[in-house]
Amino acid sequence: MGITKKVTVLAAGLGLVTLSACGSSGDDAGTGSGGPKTVTLVSHNSWAASKDVVAAFEKQSGYKVQVLEDGDAGQAVNKAILTKDNPQGDVFFGVDNTLLSRALDNGLFQPYRAKGSDRIRPEYRVDEDKHRVTPVDTGDICVNYDKQWFSEHDLTPPKTYDDLIKPAYKNLLVTENASTSSPGLGFLLGTAAKYGDGDTSRSGGTGSGGGWQEYWKKLKANGVKVVDGWEQAYNEEFSGSAGGRQAKGDRPLVVSYASSPPAEVIYADPRPDTAPTGVAEGTCFRQVEYAGLLSNAKNPEGGKALLDFLIGKTFQEDMPLNMFVHPVRDDARLPEEFTKFGPQAKAPQTMDPAKIADNRDRWVKAWTSLVLK
Repeated sequence: MGITKKVTVLAAGLGLVTLSACGSSGDDAGTGSGGPKTVTLVSHNSWAASKDVVAAFEKQSGYKVQVLEDGDAGQAVNKAILTKDNPQGDVFFGVDNTLLSRALDNGLFQPYRAKGSDRIRPEYRVDEDKHRVTPVDTGDICVNYDKQWFSEHDLTPPKTYDDLIKPAYKNLLVTENASTSSPGLGFLLGTAAKYGDGDTSRSGGTGSGGGWQEYWKKLKANGVKVVDGWEQAYNEEFSGSAGGRQAKGDRPLVVSYASSPPAEVIYADPRPDTAPTGVAEGTCFRQVEYAGLLSNAKNPEGGKALLDFLIGKTFQEDMPLNMFVHPVRDDARLPEEFTKFGPQAKAPQTMDPAKIADNRDRWVKAWTSLVLK
């Protein structure tokens, strides 16, 4: 989503087994081995959950949860498609609305309607006729800024896409590769939603001219830096993150999430009164993440139980302070410290999944040629 983000800190507290990249559901995935039954979750490397919440599921269901973290969301989805005939696990979590059609068109999932899915907010529901995926969380991909850097340089942080191409912000932004990274692709789709596909009558802003392509030409000329994934962009290149400060990152603008600022507060020691980073709300794109039962899963019954768990109220209310995403259940409560430092964008860019499916590959190919070559 994936969406955020203190992966190194969180991983130590999971209380779960993380498998190697060549792992599988294991010999004890079925019910006849005599050992503990295992259900394997394949995910991007931003998965996190409270130890006691997972332990309660394991006790109630009788399944031991194993987690295989497989890189950035884009990389994880591509690998899952390549291994679909002999999948690495039973459930995949982390395919989002930017990549959903690719997963469905390649037969990655088998149908299952998770218990509790009737509590999912209608605006996040998809594939209602087949139920191959279950919405799990939502969040906004947005440009984040380093408050201290902008204060020290007596410069107002950018607020919109148009601001990012102004000379004042030259060589300040780092983003992720749209062909390999979910937030990178989300940022590209946000600009396409804002400026259109070369139709100047729909441009909606001074930065477009000829649609999103013209906008990216100007962004490239203004010194945008592109790296492979979120981890590198946020924890190494961005000057405002805890990791970026340690790595001496020199970019005060980064494509990340609207929920990244509360993570910077909650995992700081001591905690600051205000978040050290801010969000340019005029640069946001709404992301929704889904989970599904993998085709050819070795333990489909365990996978179904895990999907029920992911959409259950307990897990939904556990997510905000672990993965820093918003629940999709209409009755899930948000922690006060999460809403205080990480409110959702008021008017994010959105795009119909069908339009993403029709244009994504063409846009990514054009973006790669335009920005990386």
